[in-house]
Amino acid sequence: NPLAASAKLEDNPAMTELTITVPPALERLLETRLAEGRFADAGEYVRDLMRRDLAEADEDAAWVRARIAEGEASGYLEADARDILKEIMAKLPDA
Repeated sequence: NPLAASAKLEDNPAMTELTITVPPALERLLETRLAEGRFADAGEYVRDLMRRDLAEADEDAAWVRARIAEGEASGYLEADARDILKEIMAKLPDA
């Protein structure tokens, strides 16, 4: 039964077995994905999801680092942060 397959983190002999419990709606989603033939079993599907999640987290971190670098490259203000916030707030329509 592919639903009973253990989710394993990597395809190597030192894998760790995990047992997960999912609600019926997610079980149906899993059954659908397996029926599509892209994944051999539940473990393969879960590993794919985890890898994509890690890749997305890496992309998010890269985006944040780029925004920080962009901000640092734009220079620093000598003004007091409270004064800057007051100026920004004064420009807002409902200020």
